[in-house]
Amino acid sequence: MPAPVQLEVPHEVTAPVVVGCSGGADSLALLALAVDNELAPIAVHVDHGLRPGSEREAGVVAEVAARLRAGFDARRVTVAGGPNLEARARTARYDALEAARAAHSATAVLVAHTADDQAETVLLNFLRGSGSAGLAGMPARRGRVVRPLLGARREDVRAECARRRLVPWEDPSNDDLSFRRNWIRHEVLPLLEQGAGRDLTPLLTRQADVLRAESDFLDALARGAWPGEGEARGRDLVALPDPLARRAVRCWLGPPPPALDEVEAVLAVARGERRAVDLAGGRRVRRSAGVLHAGVLG
Repeated sequence: MPAPVQLEVPHEVTAPVVVGCSGGADSLALLALAVDNELAPIAVHVDHGLRPGSEREAGVVAEVAARLRAGFDARRVTVAGGPNLEARARTARYDALEAARAAHSATAVLVAHTADDQAETVLLNFLRGSGSAGLAGMPARRGRVVRPLLGARREDVRAECARRRLVPWEDPSNDDLSFRRNWIRHEVLPLLEQGAGRDLTPLLTRQADVLRAESDFLDALARGAWPGEGEARGRDLVALPDPLARRAVRCWLGPPPPALDEVEAVLAVARGERRAVDLAGGRRVRRSAGVLHAGVLG
């Protein structure tokens, strides 16, 4: 029997909230649970315009929101084709969700990541070489973004959706193995579990919890040593011990966690060995008059 699903929401998160809602089973269940918890949710659908018929997903979300007596808001973003598409789409999506949160005076943005998503994220970040911060996975809360289903299993969340007779939109791109997360979900993680003879999601999420606590502590040290605010001088950064300098770069850049070679490239810019470097997610770091500047390409 599926386990009951409970939202883990910080006490300071009060009505109204924005719920990032793709139309999939996880986000529809999250929307229904937010209604049950009297959080007055506004379902926000973000259309990236990356495939034909994507506007139909918004219709699914609007219909469910009306049934649940929740609010609804449709947003469209433009994401050009090219490298780092997943990372750039993610950035555009979260920007749109934050804009919706501000427009509705909501206290938080709720997103429907589960424990299984966390396990996949840990493996993704391992493959990217993103260090202990990446192996810590996704935090339950970062700023205004809250993940109240991070302790729940995907199968239980989807059973909750089915129990409520909510009909989700099945995104065909979820089966496209050219996307690395799908490859990990459908091929890598099942193969690892077969070899290990056990369910690896609890193991990976526990590891993420331990590393998250350690990472938060070390991040505080790094921010204190080099906050990266105001005049973020490169010479002050490279004067730090290497482990602290690398962590300070990761804190400064924020998510998605940069890979080790990207961190080293930023440190080369800080030392004056390079003028600028382009990073995943469409980001660029440049040096001018000894000061580091981070921005978005485009």
